[in-house]
Amino acid sequence: MELFLSLVGKLLPLYLFIVAGYLLGVFLHLKRRPVALLLLYVLSPIVVFEGGWTAPLSRGTLALPILFLVICSVLCGIFYSMSGLVWKRGDSMRNLAAFASANGNSGYFGIPAGLALFGQQSLGIIVLCSLGFVLYESSTGFFTLARSNFTLRESVRKVVALPVLYAFALGIAANIWQVPQSAMVSLFLHDVRTVFSVIGMLLIGVSLAGERLSAIDGRLLAFTTVAKTVVWPGLMLLLIALDRHVFRIFSEDVHGVLLLMGMIPLAVNTVVYSSVLKVHPEKAAVAVMVSTVIALFFIPALSVVFL
Repeated sequence: MELFLSLVGKLLPLYLFIVAGYLLGVFLHLKRRPVALLLLYVLSPIVVFEGGWTAPLSRGTLALPILFLVICSVLCGIFYSMSGLVWKRGDSMRNLAAFASANGNSGYFGIPAGLALFGQQSLGIIVLCSLGFVLYESSTGFFTLARSNFTLRESVRKVVALPVLYAFALGIAANIWQVPQSAMVSLFLHDVRTVFSVIGMLLIGVSLAGERLSAIDGRLLAFTTVAKTVVWPGLMLLLIALDRHVFRIFSEDVHGVLLLMGMIPLAVNTVVYSSVLKVHPEKAAVAVMVSTVIALFFIPALSVVFL
């Protein structure tokens, strides 16, 4: 119960921002696409740049973002194939389901949940894992979602045009070269990260505003729920067992974060990318909201059993 209340206390503001976004959409008619473009092309690159710049780098820690990039990309392909059992060939819902199910809310949700579970010492590990999800979103994931409405060449061009990957490379370069970070720059990056989180959660509410019951897609909700509550936790438990008994690469602290990454809900960026590419953003928003509510109860329950 103490763990549950701690998580609720840290995550409740995120849910309140969703409500605030819904009210902005209903009463002030705020549109989701301009908000999504602001997140994708302005705020996201700055946040990713900071993550690459400040993350603790070593051979061991660099394995974490690469690991999650590979896991997410492979799962995206598997989920896309599995989605053929639910949707017909050519249905863009297959792309959305695959992109969303292979992703996770490692930033807005994973960081506060990780701090509640493991304390401040887990922050660096969570950030590195989160970068892996970001790399997936900006490469394999974005390409998969873009293929819903665009040709192969157009989809590749859209991936290449994303500023996030370049921001990540610059951040890693600044980290390797040990470029100092002044107090003013540090404060600016912190403020941008806070604004990014707030606007990201507002976007869910804005996307839900004015939508009818048609935005509730039972098949998408079932598909993503199974992916996030069965496939992802099972895969992370298997990976932890293999590492403990065979590979012995990561510490127990990393094992805990790996399990958390297997329990986090659908990524808020699912709404951002689907809004920019016009791939059922209203259905994506409902799925993200449902997944986020489930995670509030699912994470404490699974943590009591395995952590």
